[in-house]
Amino acid sequence: MKKQDTNRNHNWPDADLYMHCVSAIRLAHRDIDYFTGYGYDIDRLKSFKAKTDKFKQLPDDDELVGDQMIATEKKNKSREKLKNAIRSLMTRVAMKFSNRTGRYRKFGTAKLGDMTDSQLIFCARRVVRVARSQMDWLAETGVNENILGRITEAAQEFERLTNLQIDRISERDIAVERRVDDGNGIYEELVILCNIGKDIWAEKDRTKYDQYCLYESNNEYKKELASRKK
Repeated sequence: MKKQDTNRNHNWPDADLYMHCVSAIRLAHRDIDYFTGYGYDIDRLKSFKAKTDKFKQLPDDDELVGDQMIATEKKNKSREKLKNAIRSLMTRVAMKFSNRTGRYRKFGTAKLGDMTDSQLIFCARRVVRVARSQMDWLAETGVNENILGRITEAAQEFERLTNLQIDRISERDIAVERRVDDGNGIYEELVILCNIGKDIWAEKDRTKYDQYCLYESNNEYKKELASRKK
């Protein structure tokens, strides 16, 4: 069963979420004597800090997209190298067989420029196989194992880089999901901590109460200010 898409439970960028957590943890350390009365002790606060520090170390999307782009660029260069190697062979094949003959058609290169990555890999294997089976006719045009070897090596490198690109895409998907999951986890803990902090200072110190207030938008902040004026 496909896993459900993970959604953020907050509206902050990751960097802002981290800074809110750091600020709240610092406040809770100051008020830890009060927090223990709610069952929120120093060990839980340290655990929250550890999760926050771990969240900070996760690679961000720009870094992962960059890795993905580098892999794609390398794969595309390899793709062109493979296509050129195949075209070089087919130039020799065309010298021997008309492109309207069955012997030429067997190579299956008519739509070389439009092939998907997987189709191109299969095409390269077919071209080498068919060329070897017709070597007696093609030898006079200079077709030999060196030419076929270049195609084979280019195909192997292209397949390797294609798989590497797929890995980078998958790694990014996994990392994004992990970052959202971990972010939601520390956000939930942040809300709990701040609710306790507000309850502690609600009737004691308005300034300290405000320090525990979380606003994810300017509209929320404006509503809070309006409620105070009533």
